[in-house]
Amino acid sequence: MHFRGSGILNHVTSLPSPYGTGDLGPEAYRFIDFLAESRQTYWQVLPLNPVHGLFGFSPYSSSSAFAGNSLLISPERLAAEGFFQHRNLPDPLPGDQVDFTQAKHLREKLFSRVFPAFRRGKNRLLFDRFCREQADWLDDYALFRVLKQNHAGKPWHHWPRAFRDRHPDALEKIGHSLHQELEEIKILQYLFFTQWSSLKHYAGTKQIRFIGDLPLYVAHDSADVWAHPELFYLGDDRKASLVSGSPAGILNPQGQRWGHPLYRWDANRDRDYHWWTARLNHSLFLYDWLRLDHFQGFFRYWSIPASAKTALAGQWMPGPGREFFQRVSRRLTKLPFIAEDLGEITPDTRETMHAYGFPGMRPLTFAFNESLATTPFACHNLEQNTVVYTGTHDLNTLRGWFETEASRKQKTLLFRYLGRKITAEAVAPVMIQMAMMTVADTVILPLQDVLGLGAEARMNRPGTHKGNWIWRHSGGSLTPQLAARLAGWTELYGRD
Repeated sequence: MHFRGSGILNHVTSLPSPYGTGDLGPEAYRFIDFLAESRQTYWQVLPLNPVHGLFGFSPYSSSSAFAGNSLLISPERLAAEGFFQHRNLPDPLPGDQVDFTQAKHLREKLFSRVFPAFRRGKNRLLFDRFCREQADWLDDYALFRVLKQNHAGKPWHHWPRAFRDRHPDALEKIGHSLHQELEEIKILQYLFFTQWSSLKHYAGTKQIRFIGDLPLYVAHDSADVWAHPELFYLGDDRKASLVSGSPAGILNPQGQRWGHPLYRWDANRDRDYHWWTARLNHSLFLYDWLRLDHFQGFFRYWSIPASAKTALAGQWMPGPGREFFQRVSRRLTKLPFIAEDLGEITPDTRETMHAYGFPGMRPLTFAFNESLATTPFACHNLEQNTVVYTGTHDLNTLRGWFETEASRKQKTLLFRYLGRKITAEAVAPVMIQMAMMTVADTVILPLQDVLGLGAEARMNRPGTHKGNWIWRHSGGSLTPQLAARLAGWTELYGRD
């Protein structure tokens, strides 16, 4: 990222699709074409891991840190690959928002037809190689999924002890008796990663690079914690004993209790961070750059007893710090990381970012408060090795911020900074230009801001569990006029 460039944040689920959720099909390729026409360099996506209704379909609470989300498998691509004829594609689903439940039902019916065709097809050698190469995580994930299905969806720590504690004889028996079900889980992963690899290759031909997103924590009810309980703070009953969260603040007087099991960093260190290195390597195979969510958590983190109902009972605990990056760098060929450094950041965190050249994040709306003159979020204080965002998945859109969140004082500061008053309709294009003209190497624009949309298009409202992750843009929204406008800014400010 040591050159001037810009890109768009648009999760795959937000793409248009007739099948309930955006996927890796034709609209993903059209979006890459739009990025190229707009002279953009990056496509940033949210985590691509499996989602679950119990977690509100959040991509940040997944059943696997390695597996791909099978809901993103494109029916059109399956038809093009010969698993069935185009005339047998499912009927379109109604609605202009993501409907994960209906998308799941539609694909389950579709996959039941794909499996026999896959077994009769010519992909066996490639599939077998994929299974061998990904065996370190794929075997455990397939077992986890099948066991979960056979125990009515119960969390793994409620399974019979032989399965909960991974007794080899019990797992071997399942491997033999449910071989077909295990294979089908693996086939879906093969299809997902094959479709993703094709999309990434196409992006490369257009000079578009992917920015991925790596959550710091993983869900307790996941294949990762089940397969590696020694790496997490769990009790003898395999329930979490210490969980994640954040301390009390002005906006959250009770703090936040996120509930992920915390890492035993000493145990991870004793194993030379093998699981972490595998996770990072896997992610860097998928993406060109990787945003490390909650970067501060590698240096210190809020530890809450699992029995506590709020975060008030928590305390700060030290993370592995710089040593983590020293150790993993020995086994990674590169460290193309973006540090999510929002919030209170400790000096050792900043020192590590500078030592490794990790750029931090600077959302523009954070600048407009009483410390505008000195805040690092203001345009005039930005550093070159920085990623400027007009918004993130957790923030309101620019127009939504202006219309529903910004105080009168904040608007006054914005007007003074610009030297003129602007309307709600103008706030997005004006602030996009403000971001593009900064000294920062990289600018990332949520598609909602590029389209000038309001709060109705917000992706996520932290602390809420309903109505998130469902925004999709319409098929006709990416017009040639919009591409030309964005390309004009990109060229004008030297980001082409």
